[in-house]
Amino acid sequence: MTLSALLLAAAVTLTPVEAARADALSDSLRCVVCQNQSIADSDAALADDMRELVRQRVAAGDSDEEVRAYIVQRYGEYVLLRPRANARNLPLWAGPGLALLIGAIVMYLFARKAKDVPFEDEEDA
Repeated sequence: MTLSALLLAAAVTLTPVEAARADALSDSLRCVVCQNQSIADSDAALADDMRELVRQRVAAGDSDEEVRAYIVQRYGEYVLLRPRANARNLPLWAGPGLALLIGAIVMYLFARKAKDVPFEDEEDA
């Protein structure tokens, strides 16, 4: 029996509040097959399995953070659509700001140098 069949056989019934929590959690988790799609939006079989895992953890009484931690433990931090900032991925978070700062400095230096160089038309006049 496949994992999908086992999970469907063990499908849990959630209250409306729990179902809303499970849906919100599913919106925040990435499908590892579809890459930039949440498991809520994905049609992949693995996304079905992941959604069912989320539903089971919510039904078991886990908090949102406990559910995320469980899914991250199984699939890695890549499954978070909004990754946490930590020392390991700090360059990814700081990269865009650093690139913008370097770009601004380069543009300033080019503009300053261009101001000092006369145009060819100005030399002829």
